[in-house]
Order: sequence, then C-alpha cells, then structure tokens
Amino acid sequence: MTGSPSLARVAREARACRLCAKALPLEPRPVFHVGRRARVLIVGQAPGRRVHETGISWNDPSGDTLRAWLGIERDAFYDTARLAIVATGLCYPGTGRSGDLPPRPECAPTWQPRFRAALPALRLTLLVGSHAQAYYLGKRRKRTLAATVQAWREYLPAYFPLPHPSPRNRLWLRNNPWFERDVISALRRCVDRALH
Repeated sequence: MTGSPSLARVAREARACRLCAKALPLEPRPVFHVGRRARVLIVGQAPGRRVHETGISWNDPSGDTLRAWLGIERDAFYDTARLAIVATGLCYPGTGRSGDLPPRPECAPTWQPRFRAALPALRLTLLVGSHAQAYYLGKRRKRTLAATVQAWREYLPAYFPLPHPSPRNRLWLRNNPWFERDVISALRRCVDRALH
C-alpha cells in the first residue's frame, strides 16, 4: 500500500515518546505489539503496573479473561502477524482510589491514527472498555457501556465493542448475562473471519 507510513518508524517513535512524561508516576514505557500483516487490532485503555513492569500487553488476569473470550491461546494472541495491540494510552498512567487512572488524553490522538495508517491489513478493531469506545465511536456510542456492547452489530464490520475484562467488572458480567451467553460466540466468529 503506497503512501502508508513505515510501521517500524511509527513504532520507533512511539517507543521514544515522552509527551506526557511529567504527568506519569513512573518513567514512560510505551507498551504495544504490532506487525504489518495484523488483521485484528485490540484497543484497550492503558497498561497496568504489571504490564508496565513486563512490557507485555494484557499480561495480567484481565488478559487471561480477554483471551478466554476470544478463544485464543496466549502464543497466538501475541502473534503480531495476526493481531496488533495498541491501547488508547501506551504508558501506565498510575493508580487512583478505585483502580488505575484513565489513559492520558494526549496519547490516543497522537498514536492511534499513526499506528492505524501503518497497519494496512486491518479488518477488525476490538474496542475493549469505555475509553477505546469513546475514542473510536464518539457520538455513535450509546448512553451506557452495556448498551454499546449490546449494539455490537451496528459497529461492524470495522469495530466490535467489549466491556473491559478486568476482575473489577465481575459485577457487570453478573448483571449482564447476555454478554457471555450471546456476544462471546459472535465475537469469536467475527475474529475468526477477520483472521482468515
């Protein structure tokens, strides 16, 4: 695809990013996983402390749940020839009173368009949690996360909205049994189609 930026260059520049360094609790460590042939992009919110420490996206209980929802083994999940992972915040934002802070607002507008332009094979973007949905869906989002996820068909073929798989969201999953009953099987079909 002519005119698309070099993924290596975008990745190199993203790894060197210090845009919000003064606002972060730790030294910036942008975490993402990309490959030019990736067909599915996973957009979450921002790395947690464990991800920051290891440099591996979704390397925590939330990632275990997300992989279970997708029906994808850990090795396949990190195969950048198939899947790319670029959160709305590339660095750990710190912890607040009720969990990790939201992604820094500078990050998604700076890096999401650049990474997308350098990933020409993308067929589907998984929008994991409200921050990813706010950035990509904007006014197309429904009033609640549950309503947005329930309306997943409206956002295809480009996007598939999901709740965040954090253990903190167990109550949400219990209150919305339709998600595990109806949406996960559709999610797996959409991801499988995009990858093949």
